[in-house]
Amino acid sequence: MTPKVHVLLVSAQAAPNLLPTLDPAIKPERVVLLISAKMRRQGIALSSVLRESGITVHQVELPNEHDLAQIEEIILGIASEYPAQEIAFNLTGGTKLMALAAQNVTNTAGCRSFYVDVDTDEVIWLDRSGNNQKLTSSLRLKHYLQSYGFNISAEQHPANPPSYQALQATLVRNARSFERTLGELNYIAQTAEDRNTLQLRLDDRQLDSRSLEALIRHFEEAGVLTLNSDKLEFADEAARFFCKGGWLEHYVFQTLNAMQARLDIRDKASNLVVEDPDGVRNELDVAFMTRNRLFVIECKTARMDRAGSTKANDTLFKLSENCRRVGGLGSRGMLTSFRKLNEPELKLAKALSLQVVCADQLARLDEHLLRWVSS
Repeated sequence: MTPKVHVLLVSAQAAPNLLPTLDPAIKPERVVLLISAKMRRQGIALSSVLRESGITVHQVELPNEHDLAQIEEIILGIASEYPAQEIAFNLTGGTKLMALAAQNVTNTAGCRSFYVDVDTDEVIWLDRSGNNQKLTSSLRLKHYLQSYGFNISAEQHPANPPSYQALQATLVRNARSFERTLGELNYIAQTAEDRNTLQLRLDDRQLDSRSLEALIRHFEEAGVLTLNSDKLEFADEAARFFCKGGWLEHYVFQTLNAMQARLDIRDKASNLVVEDPDGVRNELDVAFMTRNRLFVIECKTARMDRAGSTKANDTLFKLSENCRRVGGLGSRGMLTSFRKLNEPELKLAKALSLQVVCADQLARLDEHLLRWVSS
């Protein structure tokens, strides 16, 4: 018999509590959240997602999360409200004391309990049957992010015209030769955006650069911009964003589109802006859900060694922090960069458990994505 009631021990990691409650095979009718004072905000976020999914939610606050006897008494009171075969305790979250108290009560009251193995996406039932139950891949970005207290305030699902897509392929194929001049065009587009204009006059140095002229010609042929004498004009704001580095986001997103079935992608978005309850905003260049995990990709085309620009190390630290803060410990991050990272930067990325795909590797992005998601 599938338990109709789940008791969840709320912690900073929402995914282990969220996954089984939304899984069609074991989704309960009612959830009881056991919440410590420190986890009040997390409990509110989790409650919101569960109620949207049609689950009745009841919150029980713990006066003292360090008092084992008191915790056991509260949990025993919860267990006594339901027939033993209708209630199950998820022991994955909470503090160790909360999990220990819940385990003691389930043994005494004869209730079922389980643990979620986030590495294998399995529910492990902690009873004599010893059965493991595979979770289905069902989470979408909205519900996953909402369970960590974030709301989506903006997102895109870009679909560029064929000429833009052909240009993206040209840039990726010629990553080595275009590296320096693409950084220059990125800077020009950023300057135009800062001035809130679609037109900008190039200086003598830029006009004398044959490599920049050749690159601009590729963008002109794709209809992204025009260059008349010394005046460069972007087709529209979307084209300016494309030149500023958005083309790499679009390339990554379209690669994911082509691999959606192979990667079993449930949901994805580009240029995603999420906001926490305090109004703090985080921008995610590309994000997608697969295997009930959040994957975040940061896309960089600007030179990260230019004076005043964000350094590669800063970018890596920020990406790591965004993944942890927005998606919890189970989320994964990747940096895609048009320029090659140096050895110390690559070592830092490895230490932060971040994947890096840069320069010539971008041409084989599909292979890197497949290995990354499958690992």
